[in-house]
Amino acid sequence: MSAVTDTVRVTAPGNPIGRSIRDSLVVARRNLIRMARIPEMLIFGLFQPIMFVVLFTYVFGGSIQVGSSSSTQAYREFLMAGIFAQTVTFATAGAGAGIADDMHKGLIDRFRSLPMSRGAVLTGRTMADLVQTALTLVVLAVVAVLVGWRTHENFGKVLVGFGLLLLLGYAFSWIGALIGLSVRTPEAATSGGLIWLFPLTFISNAFVDANQMPSFLRHIAEWNPFSATVQACREMFGNLPPGFQTPDAWPMQHPVWASLIWSVLIIAFFRTLAVRKYRSAAT
Repeated sequence: MSAVTDTVRVTAPGNPIGRSIRDSLVVARRNLIRMARIPEMLIFGLFQPIMFVVLFTYVFGGSIQVGSSSSTQAYREFLMAGIFAQTVTFATAGAGAGIADDMHKGLIDRFRSLPMSRGAVLTGRTMADLVQTALTLVVLAVVAVLVGWRTHENFGKVLVGFGLLLLLGYAFSWIGALIGLSVRTPEAATSGGLIWLFPLTFISNAFVDANQMPSFLRHIAEWNPFSATVQACREMFGNLPPGFQTPDAWPMQHPVWASLIWSVLIIAFFRTLAVRKYRSAAT
């Protein structure tokens, strides 16, 4: 008898959609338990956004004009939506590094040998990253309140703003998943997940009024999906500064819809590519 046997994939009974959801939740639970056992991942992830809040508020706050105001308080409220959005998108690097680490250690190969949905491994990972992002946003919002950030709209609109942020973060986690599947090491995934985010976040309306940019950069910033979410959050939080002139570009005139459309398109496109990459790597 041959000592080598072929791996047989057993298909679990039940509705495929229901099975995929259950498998995704199992993988998400596994990743959340892992995150809870390594709390320094969350703690270190908070350092950068907190430093951005402090530096931009107290170092640049009185020297950057937004709208018709150059006061520290006006800039502080203008800034926070950008910091929140930057924080959720920078989670892309963590998502990519986590998947690359699982690939490097052979854990993904173990998942492939189980009778589970192929997309569940990636969906579970991105769901766990979404929970971590939500916890990070809660802590960052507390820090923002401590340095003087305030909202001026009702609680429902504030929740909508944070919901748009989480949706954007979830969308970008699929970009991180694709990067993590495409590189060989977690270090490469971290670098690949960050290097393109800096121009994306800085050529936007996150930290400065896009109206003050040169014409060609202003158009890029106005159609940047990152800018749409930032503008939507400023409207939902009531943080538009006095005298602020909303650009004529459609995403800036309808930022909530633009944010939703961009996030859904990013999820649909990059989830398809990531799952396809995962399946091709399994063959």
